[in-house]
Amino acid sequence: MRKRLRARAAAIMLLIAPLLSGAAYADSHCSFADETIRIGGVAPLSSPGSVAGGIGMDWGFQQAAADINADCGIKIDDANHRVEVITADSEGVSEYGQLVVERLILQDEVHGIVGFYHSAVGLATMGMVQRYKMPTIYAHPRNDQISAAGYIGYEGDPPRKDDGIDYVFRTSPPSSIVGKVVTDWLVGQGVEDVVLILENTDYGHPAAAAERAHLERAGVQVDQLEVELGTEDFVPILTRLYARPKLPDAIRILVSGETSYNLTQQMAELGLAPTAETICVTNHLAFQSEQFWKTVPDGNFCAFDRVGTIPSLYNDLAADLDARYQAEFGDILVSFAMEAYDSVWLMADAMERAGSFIDPDAIVAALETTDIDLSQGHYYFDYGARNPVIPDGTPAYMWHQWPVPVVTVMQYFEQGQSSLEAAVVYPAIYQTHGAAYFKPGG
Repeated sequence: MRKRLRARAAAIMLLIAPLLSGAAYADSHCSFADETIRIGGVAPLSSPGSVAGGIGMDWGFQQAAADINADCGIKIDDANHRVEVITADSEGVSEYGQLVVERLILQDEVHGIVGFYHSAVGLATMGMVQRYKMPTIYAHPRNDQISAAGYIGYEGDPPRKDDGIDYVFRTSPPSSIVGKVVTDWLVGQGVEDVVLILENTDYGHPAAAAERAHLERAGVQVDQLEVELGTEDFVPILTRLYARPKLPDAIRILVSGETSYNLTQQMAELGLAPTAETICVTNHLAFQSEQFWKTVPDGNFCAFDRVGTIPSLYNDLAADLDARYQAEFGDILVSFAMEAYDSVWLMADAMERAGSFIDPDAIVAALETTDIDLSQGHYYFDYGARNPVIPDGTPAYMWHQWPVPVVTVMQYFEQGQSSLEAAVVYPAIYQTHGAAYFKPGG
């Protein structure tokens, strides 16, 4: 499959038109076995979850399935098997996530699971996929524990570094990695006083803890405010900042989904940030520029973290996906759609190399030896059963963790700007506009 994918990337633009008809095109030149390989895709498609995130992820799932089938599916024992991705709505709620994962395993009888958006859903389902021995790729959650658990042991289980098989993999970066990029940038801007506004979830708390630790080690004073997902009126919370001796040098929003849009706009309306004195760092959903400007019209000069390869680094596959996404949604390709797309390919590639879609242990062994280029870059996993000892000083979350995701800080500097034109301000190696920060009024 790896060679077929690379060959496809070289001729990818020639396939766009046929792919619009999806399975019909695949049927026209491929002979498929009777049994379809079913992959479960978990994403939030209704509130209080991030609906925009869920729509993007489901799009990525279905695009990957269409591409794989157009390439004659997954080949096992000289038979081509069609791939179907069954998307289940987690609603961004732990309990619903558990229910849909169990349904995917027991009722839909999927052969692997990919996706997930919220850390809370990821944490709630890890033990389940482990017990059911279901190969699973977490493509977006950031809580450190999602990959660390396989090394230090699931609750009630012995550590898995030397015994047993761990069925959990992750390709999205842990919060500690994302937080260090953002906080290193803030420290570089000379901030002395930062307020973190976090959501009361299993994403918000550890993300805030990681960023707070990085900032405090650099001598920065850090305070934090906690909010609930789904809140619409943040004025009572935000006005607390006026009780401070002075407004902070930066406000960092660790709130996901559409809630982050509301919070950012109300913060701007109150004149808190972005201003010449206070940096605004909002949620990565700001990268969806069309939706961002509709809901955050006063958000010019806000910075945001971007997880996933940036447009200037797109390979042929990413550029093709971006063209398809823009044709359908009128906006630039989002990272979580790329994550979802790549996770389906990773699972399919592992099944093909394992020579089985029903032997979970063989699929896990194949995932551990992943060596493939996809839309976000080159995928591999350093630590797993074949290389079980994580060196001292290397975090436990590097177990079954893709080690090289791209994390950047971007910033809008013109009203209504497309995220294609937004500046990459940090790290310097990715900087696109020759500036580490565009100061409002500067």
